[in-house]
Amino acid sequence: MTHVPSPSYSITIRTEIENRIGMFAKIATLLSQAGGDLGAVDIVRVEKGKIVRDITVNARDEGHEKEIVNAIRDIEGVKVLRVMDRTFFAHQGGKIEIHSKMPVRDRNDLSKVYTPGVARICMDIHENKEHAYRYTIKGNSVAVVTDGTAVLGLGDIGPEAAMPVMEGKAMIFKEFAGIDAFPICLDTKDTEEIINTIKNISPAFGGINLEDISAPRCFEIESRLRRMLDIPVIHDDQHGTAVVVLAALINVSRLLKKDIRRIRVVISGAGAAGMANALMLSAYGIKDIVVCDRMGAIYSGRKQDMNPYKKTLARKTNPRKIKGSISDAMKGANVFIGLSAPNVITPDDIKKMSGGPVVFALANPEPEISPEDALPLVRVLATGRSDYPNQINNMLSFPGIFRGLLDVKARGVNEEVKFAAARAIAHTVKDDELHEDYIIPSIFDRKVVASVAHAVAEEAKKTGLARH
Repeated sequence: MTHVPSPSYSITIRTEIENRIGMFAKIATLLSQAGGDLGAVDIVRVEKGKIVRDITVNARDEGHEKEIVNAIRDIEGVKVLRVMDRTFFAHQGGKIEIHSKMPVRDRNDLSKVYTPGVARICMDIHENKEHAYRYTIKGNSVAVVTDGTAVLGLGDIGPEAAMPVMEGKAMIFKEFAGIDAFPICLDTKDTEEIINTIKNISPAFGGINLEDISAPRCFEIESRLRRMLDIPVIHDDQHGTAVVVLAALINVSRLLKKDIRRIRVVISGAGAAGMANALMLSAYGIKDIVVCDRMGAIYSGRKQDMNPYKKTLARKTNPRKIKGSISDAMKGANVFIGLSAPNVITPDDIKKMSGGPVVFALANPEPEISPEDALPLVRVLATGRSDYPNQINNMLSFPGIFRGLLDVKARGVNEEVKFAAARAIAHTVKDDELHEDYIIPSIFDRKVVASVAHAVAEEAKKTGLARH
Protein backbone atom coordinates (compact mmCIF):
# COMPACT_ATOMS: atom_id res chain seq x y z
CA MET A 1 0.00 0.00 0.00
CA THR A 2 1.44 3.35 -1.05
CA HIS A 3 1.31 6.06 1.63
CA VAL A 4 1.26 9.74 0.74
CA PRO A 5 1.62 12.78 3.02
CA SER A 6 -1.68 13.90 4.51
CA PRO A 7 -2.97 16.93 6.45
CA SER A 8 -3.92 14.39 9.14
CA TYR A 9 -0.21 14.26 9.96
CA SER A 10 0.62 17.95 9.74
CA ILE A 11 3.30 19.42 11.98
CA THR A 12 4.65 22.92 12.45
CA ILE A 13 8.35 22.93 13.32
CA ARG A 14 9.68 26.12 14.92
CA THR A 15 13.33 26.41 13.89
CA GLU A 16 16.13 28.80 14.75
CA ILE A 17 18.28 29.14 11.63
CA GLU A 18 21.61 30.86 11.11
CA ASN A 19 20.77 33.88 8.99
CA ARG A 20 22.95 33.25 5.97
CA ILE A 21 22.24 32.58 2.31
CA GLY A 22 21.31 29.00 1.40
CA MET A 23 20.25 27.79 4.86
CA PHE A 24 16.55 27.51 4.14
CA ALA A 25 17.31 25.91 0.77
CA LYS A 26 19.07 23.13 2.70
CA ILE A 27 15.96 22.56 4.81
CA ALA A 28 13.65 22.56 1.78
CA THR A 29 15.87 20.09 -0.07
CA LEU A 30 16.03 17.78 2.95
CA LEU A 31 12.25 17.86 3.38
CA SER A 32 11.80 16.92 -0.26
CA GLN A 33 14.28 14.05 0.04
CA ALA A 34 12.54 12.83 3.21
CA GLY A 35 9.17 12.68 1.40
CA GLY A 36 7.54 15.51 3.36
CA ASP A 37 5.02 17.85 1.75
CA LEU A 38 6.18 21.40 2.52
CA GLY A 39 3.40 23.87 3.34
CA ALA A 40 3.44 27.32 4.89
CA VAL A 41 6.70 28.95 5.94
CA ASP A 42 6.36 31.89 8.33
CA ILE A 43 8.96 34.21 9.84
CA VAL A 44 8.38 34.44 13.60
CA ARG A 45 11.18 36.89 14.41
CA VAL A 46 14.60 38.00 13.25
CA GLU A 47 17.49 38.24 15.70
CA LYS A 48 21.12 39.17 15.28
CA GLY A 49 22.59 36.47 13.04
CA LYS A 50 19.53 34.24 13.38
CA ILE A 51 16.04 33.91 11.98
CA VAL A 52 13.19 31.95 13.63
CA ARG A 53 10.78 30.32 11.19
CA ASP A 54 7.67 28.15 11.56
CA ILE A 55 7.80 25.44 8.88
CA THR A 56 4.62 23.43 8.25
CA VAL A 57 5.00 19.96 6.75
CA ASN A 58 2.56 17.15 5.94
CA ALA A 59 3.89 13.67 6.72
CA ARG A 60 2.72 10.12 6.06
CA ASP A 61 2.32 8.99 9.67
CA GLU A 62 3.68 9.64 13.15
CA GLY A 63 6.90 7.76 12.44
CA HIS A 64 7.47 9.88 9.35
CA GLU A 65 6.89 13.05 11.40
CA LYS A 66 9.70 12.02 13.75
CA GLU A 67 12.03 11.21 10.83
CA ILE A 68 11.48 14.68 9.37
CA VAL A 69 12.10 16.44 12.69
CA ASN A 70 15.25 14.40 13.39
CA ALA A 71 16.59 15.11 9.89
CA ILE A 72 16.16 18.87 10.42
CA ARG A 73 17.90 18.60 13.80
CA ASP A 74 20.92 17.12 12.03
CA ILE A 75 21.44 20.18 9.82
CA GLU A 76 24.35 22.25 11.06
CA GLY A 77 23.24 25.77 11.93
CA VAL A 78 19.60 24.78 12.56
CA LYS A 79 18.04 24.31 16.00
CA VAL A 80 14.54 22.85 16.48
CA LEU A 81 12.82 24.92 19.16
CA ARG A 82 9.38 23.32 19.17
CA VAL A 83 7.23 20.84 17.26
CA MET A 84 3.46 21.26 17.18
CA ASP A 85 1.16 18.53 15.86
CA ARG A 86 -1.52 20.57 14.11
CA THR A 87 -4.17 17.83 14.35
CA PHE A 88 -3.78 17.55 18.11
CA PHE A 89 -3.79 21.35 18.37
CA ALA A 90 -7.09 21.50 16.47
CA HIS A 91 -8.68 19.30 19.16
CA GLN A 92 -7.26 21.24 22.13
CA GLY A 93 -10.07 21.89 24.62
CA GLY A 94 -12.64 20.22 22.35
CA LYS A 95 -13.94 21.40 18.98
CA ILE A 96 -17.43 22.64 19.84
CA GLU A 97 -19.12 24.97 22.35
CA ILE A 98 -22.57 26.41 23.08
CA HIS A 99 -23.50 30.04 22.40
CA SER A 100 -26.58 31.93 23.59
CA LYS A 101 -28.80 33.27 20.81
CA MET A 102 -29.51 36.47 22.74
CA PRO A 103 -27.71 38.48 25.41
CA VAL A 104 -28.78 38.59 29.06
CA ARG A 105 -27.91 42.20 29.94
CA ASP A 106 -30.31 43.05 32.75
CA ARG A 107 -33.20 41.87 34.93
CA ASN A 108 -35.70 42.41 32.12
CA ASP A 109 -33.82 39.99 29.83
CA LEU A 110 -33.43 37.51 32.66
CA SER A 111 -37.13 37.58 33.50
CA LYS A 112 -38.00 36.63 29.92
CA VAL A 113 -35.47 33.86 29.27
CA TYR A 114 -35.53 32.42 32.79
CA THR A 115 -37.67 32.85 35.86
CA PRO A 116 -40.42 34.01 36.08
CA GLY A 117 -41.28 34.39 32.37
CA VAL A 118 -40.06 30.96 31.32
CA ALA A 119 -42.87 29.37 33.37
CA ARG A 120 -45.40 30.59 30.78
CA ILE A 121 -43.53 28.72 28.04
CA CYS A 122 -43.26 25.60 30.18
CA MET A 123 -47.02 25.52 30.73
CA ASP A 124 -47.74 26.15 27.07
CA ILE A 125 -45.61 23.10 26.14
CA HIS A 126 -47.22 21.10 28.98
CA GLU A 127 -50.59 21.72 27.36
CA ASN A 128 -49.31 21.05 23.81
CA LYS A 129 -46.10 19.00 23.51
CA GLU A 130 -45.78 19.83 19.82
CA HIS A 131 -44.93 23.40 20.82
CA ALA A 132 -41.53 22.11 22.00
CA TYR A 133 -40.57 22.34 18.32
CA ARG A 134 -41.49 26.03 18.34
CA TYR A 135 -40.16 27.24 21.67
CA THR A 136 -37.12 25.04 22.39
CA ILE A 137 -34.02 23.80 20.62
CA LYS A 138 -35.81 20.51 19.81
CA GLY A 139 -36.78 21.71 16.33
CA ASN A 140 -33.15 22.12 15.32
CA SER A 141 -31.30 19.56 17.44
CA VAL A 142 -29.84 16.11 16.85
CA ALA A 143 -28.24 13.74 19.35
CA VAL A 144 -25.12 12.05 17.99
CA VAL A 145 -25.01 8.87 20.08
CA THR A 146 -22.35 6.17 20.31
CA ASP A 147 -21.06 3.50 22.66
CA GLY A 148 -17.57 3.68 21.16
CA THR A 149 -17.55 0.08 19.92
CA ALA A 150 -16.91 0.64 16.20
CA VAL A 151 -15.08 3.95 15.84
CA LEU A 152 -13.76 4.68 12.34
CA GLY A 153 -11.26 1.92 11.56
CA LEU A 154 -10.19 1.80 15.21
CA GLY A 155 -12.79 -0.58 16.60
CA ASP A 156 -13.89 -0.79 20.23
CA ILE A 157 -11.96 2.08 21.84
CA GLY A 158 -14.57 3.19 24.38
CA PRO A 159 -16.83 6.21 24.85
CA GLU A 160 -14.17 8.72 25.92
CA ALA A 161 -11.96 7.96 22.92
CA ALA A 162 -15.01 8.22 20.64
CA MET A 163 -15.69 11.81 21.68
CA PRO A 164 -13.41 13.51 19.11
CA VAL A 165 -15.32 11.79 16.29
CA MET A 166 -18.70 12.72 17.74
CA GLU A 167 -17.56 16.33 18.19
CA GLY A 168 -16.41 16.35 14.58
CA LYS A 169 -19.81 15.08 13.49
CA ALA A 170 -21.48 17.84 15.50
CA MET A 171 -19.24 20.41 13.78
CA ILE A 172 -20.28 19.15 10.36
CA PHE A 173 -23.98 19.30 11.27
CA LYS A 174 -23.58 22.93 12.35
CA GLU A 175 -21.20 24.11 9.63
CA PHE A 176 -23.03 22.58 6.67
CA ALA A 177 -26.67 22.40 7.77
CA GLY A 178 -27.02 24.84 10.67
CA ILE A 179 -28.12 22.01 12.99
CA ASP A 180 -27.24 21.98 16.69
CA ALA A 181 -25.86 18.51 17.36
CA PHE A 182 -24.75 17.14 20.72
CA PRO A 183 -22.17 14.35 21.17
CA ILE A 184 -23.45 11.73 23.61
CA CYS A 185 -21.06 8.87 24.40
CA LEU A 186 -22.59 6.10 26.50
CA ASP A 187 -20.55 4.06 28.96
CA THR A 188 -22.39 0.82 28.27
CA LYS A 189 -22.46 -1.86 25.59
CA ASP A 190 -25.74 -3.33 26.81
CA THR A 191 -28.35 -3.14 24.06
CA GLU A 192 -31.27 -2.62 26.46
CA GLU A 193 -29.46 0.14 28.37
CA ILE A 194 -28.57 1.95 25.15
CA ILE A 195 -32.14 1.76 23.83
CA ASN A 196 -33.66 2.94 27.11
CA THR A 197 -31.14 5.76 27.52
CA ILE A 198 -31.80 7.12 24.05
CA LYS A 199 -35.56 6.75 24.52
CA ASN A 200 -35.35 8.67 27.80
CA ILE A 201 -33.32 11.59 26.39
CA SER A 202 -35.28 11.81 23.13
CA PRO A 203 -37.74 14.58 24.20
CA ALA A 204 -34.95 17.15 23.86
CA PHE A 205 -34.13 16.23 20.24
CA GLY A 206 -35.70 16.39 16.80
CA GLY A 207 -33.60 13.48 15.55
CA ILE A 208 -31.19 10.75 16.67
CA ASN A 209 -27.98 10.02 14.76
CA LEU A 210 -26.57 6.67 15.90
CA GLU A 211 -22.86 6.46 15.23
CA ASP A 212 -20.04 3.91 15.49
CA ILE A 213 -22.06 1.17 17.22
CA SER A 214 -20.83 -2.29 16.31
CA ALA A 215 -22.81 -4.82 14.28
CA PRO A 216 -25.01 -6.72 14.75
CA ARG A 217 -26.23 -4.81 17.86
CA CYS A 218 -26.63 -1.62 15.83
CA PHE A 219 -29.38 -3.24 13.72
CA GLU A 220 -31.56 -4.09 16.72
CA ILE A 221 -30.90 -0.76 18.44
CA GLU A 222 -31.92 1.22 15.39
CA SER A 223 -34.97 -0.86 14.46
CA ARG A 224 -36.40 -0.84 17.99
CA LEU A 225 -35.83 2.88 18.49
CA ARG A 226 -37.55 3.60 15.19
CA ARG A 227 -40.61 1.76 16.43
CA MET A 228 -40.52 3.49 19.84
CA LEU A 229 -39.85 7.11 18.90
CA ASP A 230 -41.76 9.69 16.87
CA ILE A 231 -38.58 11.36 15.56
CA PRO A 232 -36.11 10.17 12.89
CA VAL A 233 -33.52 7.62 14.02
CA ILE A 234 -30.69 6.98 11.56
CA HIS A 235 -27.58 4.86 12.03
CA ASP A 236 -25.34 6.89 9.79
CA ASP A 237 -22.68 4.20 9.32
CA GLN A 238 -25.39 2.19 7.59
CA HIS A 239 -27.67 4.56 5.78
CA GLY A 240 -25.53 7.66 5.31
CA THR A 241 -22.89 5.62 3.51
CA ALA A 242 -25.49 3.67 1.53
CA VAL A 243 -27.17 6.86 0.28
CA VAL A 244 -23.86 8.23 -1.05
CA VAL A 245 -22.90 4.90 -2.66
CA LEU A 246 -26.31 4.77 -4.37
CA ALA A 247 -25.84 8.36 -5.57
CA ALA A 248 -22.44 7.42 -7.03
CA LEU A 249 -23.92 4.36 -8.77
CA ILE A 250 -26.77 6.45 -10.21
CA ASN A 251 -24.09 8.65 -11.78
CA VAL A 252 -22.03 5.68 -12.94
CA SER A 253 -25.12 4.42 -14.75
CA ARG A 254 -25.58 7.89 -16.28
CA LEU A 255 -21.94 8.00 -17.34
CA LEU A 256 -21.91 4.49 -18.81
CA LYS A 257 -25.46 4.84 -20.19
CA LYS A 258 -26.37 1.58 -18.50
CA ASP A 259 -29.57 0.61 -16.64
CA ILE A 260 -28.61 0.63 -12.94
CA ARG A 261 -30.92 -2.31 -12.31
CA ARG A 262 -28.91 -4.53 -14.64
CA ILE A 263 -25.45 -4.04 -13.18
CA ARG A 264 -23.74 -6.84 -11.26
CA VAL A 265 -22.36 -5.75 -7.88
CA VAL A 266 -19.97 -7.41 -5.45
CA ILE A 267 -19.78 -5.98 -1.91
CA SER A 268 -16.91 -6.77 0.43
CA GLY A 269 -18.01 -6.51 4.05
CA ALA A 270 -21.10 -7.75 5.88
CA GLY A 271 -20.97 -5.31 8.79
CA ALA A 272 -23.28 -2.34 9.27
CA ALA A 273 -22.28 -0.51 6.09
CA GLY A 274 -22.06 -3.62 3.90
CA MET A 275 -25.49 -4.89 4.88
CA ALA A 276 -27.14 -1.49 4.58
CA ASN A 277 -25.64 -0.92 1.14
CA ALA A 278 -26.74 -4.33 -0.11
CA LEU A 279 -30.28 -3.90 1.17
CA MET A 280 -30.63 -0.34 -0.13
CA LEU A 281 -29.28 -1.20 -3.59
CA SER A 282 -31.59 -4.23 -3.68
CA ALA A 283 -34.59 -2.10 -2.67
CA TYR A 284 -33.66 0.39 -5.40
CA GLY A 285 -33.93 -2.39 -7.98
CA ILE A 286 -30.41 -3.81 -8.47
CA LYS A 287 -31.00 -7.54 -8.72
CA ASP A 288 -27.54 -9.12 -8.90
CA ILE A 289 -25.67 -8.33 -5.67
CA VAL A 290 -23.20 -10.68 -3.98
CA VAL A 291 -22.03 -9.81 -0.46
CA CYS A 292 -18.79 -11.36 0.81
CA ASP A 293 -17.49 -11.60 4.36
CA ARG A 294 -14.35 -13.26 5.75
CA MET A 295 -15.76 -16.67 4.81
CA GLY A 296 -16.49 -15.66 1.21
CA ALA A 297 -19.80 -15.20 -0.59
CA ILE A 298 -22.98 -15.14 1.49
CA TYR A 299 -25.65 -17.35 -0.06
CA SER A 300 -28.92 -18.94 0.98
CA GLY A 301 -28.16 -22.18 2.80
CA ARG A 302 -24.65 -21.26 3.94
CA LYS A 303 -23.97 -22.75 7.37
CA GLN A 304 -20.69 -21.19 8.48
CA ASP A 305 -20.55 -17.85 10.33
CA MET A 306 -24.17 -16.89 9.77
CA ASN A 307 -26.54 -14.84 11.95
CA PRO A 308 -30.17 -13.73 11.48
CA TYR A 309 -29.08 -10.58 9.64
CA LYS A 310 -26.84 -12.48 7.22
CA LYS A 311 -29.67 -14.96 6.63
CA THR A 312 -31.95 -12.08 5.66
CA LEU A 313 -29.20 -10.78 3.39
CA ALA A 314 -28.83 -14.22 1.79
CA ARG A 315 -32.54 -14.31 0.95
CA LYS A 316 -32.46 -10.88 -0.72
CA THR A 317 -29.13 -11.10 -2.61
CA ASN A 318 -26.96 -13.50 -4.63
CA PRO A 319 -29.69 -14.81 -6.96
CA ARG A 320 -27.16 -16.96 -8.86
CA LYS A 321 -26.05 -18.60 -5.58
CA ILE A 322 -22.36 -17.78 -6.12
CA LYS A 323 -20.12 -19.62 -3.65
CA GLY A 324 -16.43 -19.38 -2.86
CA SER A 325 -14.04 -16.50 -2.22
CA ILE A 326 -14.39 -12.83 -3.07
CA SER A 327 -12.09 -13.51 -6.01
CA ASP A 328 -14.61 -16.05 -7.32
CA ALA A 329 -17.50 -13.63 -6.80
CA MET A 330 -15.79 -10.87 -8.81
CA LYS A 331 -15.74 -12.84 -12.08
CA GLY A 332 -17.84 -10.87 -14.56
CA ALA A 333 -18.97 -8.25 -12.03
CA ASN A 334 -19.46 -4.64 -13.17
CA VAL A 335 -18.99 -2.97 -9.79
CA PHE A 336 -16.96 -3.76 -6.68
CA ILE A 337 -17.87 -1.94 -3.45
CA GLY A 338 -15.41 -2.34 -0.60
CA LEU A 339 -16.69 -1.68 2.91
CA SER A 340 -14.33 -3.94 4.80
CA ALA A 341 -10.55 -3.85 5.28
CA PRO A 342 -7.28 -3.08 3.47
CA ASN A 343 -5.86 -5.32 0.75
CA VAL A 344 -8.77 -7.73 0.28
CA ILE A 345 -8.62 -7.66 -3.53
CA THR A 346 -5.77 -7.68 -6.06
CA PRO A 347 -5.21 -6.35 -9.58
CA ASP A 348 -5.87 -9.91 -10.84
CA ASP A 349 -9.35 -9.78 -9.23
CA ILE A 350 -10.13 -6.54 -11.11
CA LYS A 351 -8.96 -8.16 -14.35
CA LYS A 352 -11.64 -10.84 -13.85
CA MET A 353 -14.40 -8.21 -13.82
CA SER A 354 -16.51 -7.22 -16.81
CA GLY A 355 -15.08 -4.68 -19.27
CA GLY A 356 -14.70 -1.13 -17.93
CA PRO A 357 -14.88 -2.15 -14.27
CA VAL A 358 -15.98 0.22 -11.52
CA VAL A 359 -14.22 -0.04 -8.15
CA PHE A 360 -15.33 1.70 -4.96
CA ALA A 361 -12.54 0.89 -2.46
CA LEU A 362 -13.99 2.64 0.59
CA ALA A 363 -12.15 1.23 3.61
CA ASN A 364 -10.53 4.13 5.42
CA PRO A 365 -7.77 5.12 5.82
CA GLU A 366 -6.36 2.16 3.86
CA PRO A 367 -8.61 0.91 1.05
CA GLU A 368 -9.26 -2.63 -0.18
CA ILE A 369 -6.71 -2.12 -2.95
CA SER A 370 -4.11 0.59 -3.45
CA PRO A 371 -5.55 3.28 -5.74
CA GLU A 372 -2.25 3.30 -7.63
CA ASP A 373 -2.69 -0.42 -8.38
CA ALA A 374 -6.36 -0.08 -9.33
CA LEU A 375 -6.31 3.08 -11.47
CA PRO A 376 -4.69 1.59 -14.60
CA LEU A 377 -7.29 -1.20 -14.66
CA VAL A 378 -10.61 0.52 -13.98
CA ARG A 379 -13.02 2.83 -15.76
CA VAL A 380 -14.07 4.53 -12.52
CA LEU A 381 -12.37 4.51 -9.12
CA ALA A 382 -13.80 5.91 -5.89
CA THR A 383 -12.36 5.82 -2.38
CA GLY A 384 -13.26 7.08 1.07
CA ARG A 385 -10.23 9.38 1.07
CA SER A 386 -9.95 13.06 0.27
CA ASP A 387 -6.62 12.77 -1.57
CA TYR A 388 -8.09 10.93 -4.59
CA PRO A 389 -10.97 11.81 -6.94
CA ASN A 390 -14.51 10.62 -6.17
CA GLN A 391 -14.52 10.64 -2.38
CA ILE A 392 -17.49 8.65 -1.08
CA ASN A 393 -18.15 10.34 2.22
CA ASN A 394 -21.36 10.12 4.25
CA MET A 395 -20.90 13.82 4.97
CA LEU A 396 -22.62 14.31 1.60
CA SER A 397 -25.81 12.78 2.97
CA PHE A 398 -26.45 13.19 6.69
CA PRO A 399 -26.46 17.03 7.02
CA GLY A 400 -29.00 17.42 4.23
CA ILE A 401 -31.12 14.43 5.28
CA PHE A 402 -31.49 15.67 8.85
CA ARG A 403 -31.97 19.28 7.69
CA GLY A 404 -34.88 18.20 5.51
CA LEU A 405 -36.41 15.98 8.20
CA LEU A 406 -36.14 18.69 10.86
CA ASP A 407 -37.62 21.29 8.54
CA VAL A 408 -40.87 19.31 8.34
CA LYS A 409 -40.69 18.04 11.95
CA ALA A 410 -40.62 14.48 10.62
CA ARG A 411 -41.91 11.57 12.68
CA GLY A 412 -39.38 9.15 11.22
CA VAL A 413 -37.49 8.15 8.09
CA ASN A 414 -38.17 5.67 5.27
CA GLU A 415 -36.56 4.22 2.16
CA GLU A 416 -38.23 6.74 -0.14
CA VAL A 417 -36.59 9.59 1.77
CA LYS A 418 -33.17 7.94 1.39
CA PHE A 419 -33.72 7.35 -2.33
CA ALA A 420 -34.72 11.01 -2.74
CA ALA A 421 -31.51 12.05 -0.96
CA ALA A 422 -29.39 9.81 -3.22
CA ARG A 423 -30.98 11.20 -6.38
CA ALA A 424 -30.50 14.77 -5.13
CA ILE A 425 -26.81 14.15 -4.46
CA ALA A 426 -26.34 12.47 -7.84
CA HIS A 427 -28.04 15.20 -9.87
CA THR A 428 -26.01 17.95 -8.23
CA VAL A 429 -23.50 16.79 -10.87
CA LYS A 430 -24.86 18.06 -14.19
CA ASP A 431 -24.65 16.02 -17.41
CA ASP A 432 -21.91 18.20 -18.86
CA GLU A 433 -19.84 17.88 -15.66
CA LEU A 434 -20.06 14.11 -15.33
CA HIS A 435 -16.89 12.14 -16.07
CA GLU A 436 -14.79 9.32 -14.64
CA ASP A 437 -13.11 11.53 -12.04
CA TYR A 438 -16.29 13.38 -11.09
CA ILE A 439 -19.16 10.99 -10.39
CA ILE A 440 -19.93 12.48 -6.99
CA PRO A 441 -19.97 16.14 -5.89
CA SER A 442 -17.40 17.60 -3.54
CA ILE A 443 -18.24 17.49 0.15
CA PHE A 444 -17.61 21.26 0.10
CA ASP A 445 -20.23 21.93 -2.61
CA ARG A 446 -22.76 23.90 -0.57
CA LYS A 447 -25.50 23.17 -3.12
CA VAL A 448 -25.60 19.55 -1.96
CA VAL A 449 -27.10 20.12 1.50
CA ALA A 450 -29.76 22.49 0.17
CA SER A 451 -30.68 20.11 -2.65
CA VAL A 452 -30.83 17.06 -0.37
CA ALA A 453 -32.80 18.90 2.32
CA HIS A 454 -35.41 20.07 -0.20
CA ALA A 455 -35.77 16.60 -1.75
CA VAL A 456 -36.03 14.93 1.66
CA ALA A 457 -38.59 17.42 2.97
CA GLU A 458 -40.77 16.98 -0.13
CA GLU A 459 -40.57 13.17 0.07
CA ALA A 460 -41.38 13.24 3.80
CA LYS A 461 -44.50 15.26 3.01
CA LYS A 462 -45.53 12.88 0.20
CA THR A 463 -45.05 9.77 2.34
CA GLY A 464 -46.82 11.08 5.44
CA LEU A 465 -43.80 11.55 7.71
CA ALA A 466 -44.12 15.32 8.04
CA ARG A 467 -45.98 16.84 10.97
CA HIS A 468 -46.75 19.93 8.89
